[in-house]
Amino acid sequence: MPDDVSPLPNRDGASAHHHAPQHTSSHIPLAQAPGPAGQPRHQHTAIQHPALPTPPPAFGGPTASPFPPVPAAPEPARLRVVVADDNPVVRAGLGVLLSGRADIQVVAEAADGREAYERTLQHRPDVVLLDVRMPGVDGISALPHLVGLAPVLMLTYSRESEIVHEALCLGAGGYLVHGEFTADQLVRAVRDTKDGRANFTATAADALLAHMRLGSAPPRSPLPEGLGSALTAAPLPAHPAPRPLETSESLSQLQPSVGQSSLSGGSAPAPNRQQYKLSSREVEVMDLIASGMSNQQIAATCFISEKTVKNHINRIFTKLHSTSRSEAIAHWLGTAPRTTGRRP
Repeated sequence: MPDDVSPLPNRDGASAHHHAPQHTSSHIPLAQAPGPAGQPRHQHTAIQHPALPTPPPAFGGPTASPFPPVPAAPEPARLRVVVADDNPVVRAGLGVLLSGRADIQVVAEAADGREAYERTLQHRPDVVLLDVRMPGVDGISALPHLVGLAPVLMLTYSRESEIVHEALCLGAGGYLVHGEFTADQLVRAVRDTKDGRANFTATAADALLAHMRLGSAPPRSPLPEGLGSALTAAPLPAHPAPRPLETSESLSQLQPSVGQSSLSGGSAPAPNRQQYKLSSREVEVMDLIASGMSNQQIAATCFISEKTVKNHINRIFTKLHSTSRSEAIAHWLGTAPRTTGRRP
């Protein structure tokens, strides 16, 4: 076009090339550019304006966090149990029942007293569940060896008063008779045994009370045949030192000297206990003290609280003119030295 020829004006009177850049600018978003016949160009509608914020990641995708992950809380230590019973069905049932609890684990099983001792020595459990009648080494024979390693809860069908009393004298922390407790009661008894609280089922408690009411120094009733003598010929390894169970010897693990003075035979005259004017409940508590039982065991046996037991003991000490457990027992059994001016 010649230089002296000016562009034709548009109908508004302005030169056309002054407005052309506005229609061809590359800054117009492509999504807004019209397509044929005034329709939007669909193939460009996915292009976003640079000024728009970046969309969040898809649900479930990885996200960056300025905070480190919180570590999982450590699991509490589980209460470890050894089950000793010659019946494999009983062992299996107890294993399923106890290991089904979040805080209890059965770490070993045993079919007799010797195996119970070996497994306890190996695993050092928190509680041992021990049957009485087992072939080889029975529970009564193994009991004095086991209590030096772990608390023992008797779990058995044996309900004779002589067996219940002997087991407690040897240091058992409780006595449950099969068929007299629920699954929850058993679990609670296992936990209590670990913490030093005694549990007795009704038959065991009745048998113990019947034995105590005969007097604190009755003639020793022989145990059923075969119980308590299995280790006299073949003692367990020395850890702790084995002590064979003998009929004439008390093996109380709670108060050995008290047990021997209260259960051994002799020709000493019966003490005059009427002089102390104890109530029937105080007599019952004093008999249990003389047998070597702790306050916790007395509370469980009499179905009273430990605070009530302590109140009874304080009144007993006052009436027996005693300041300690051993002194009260000596007066109760008639073994305390006589002092001048005191009534015999």
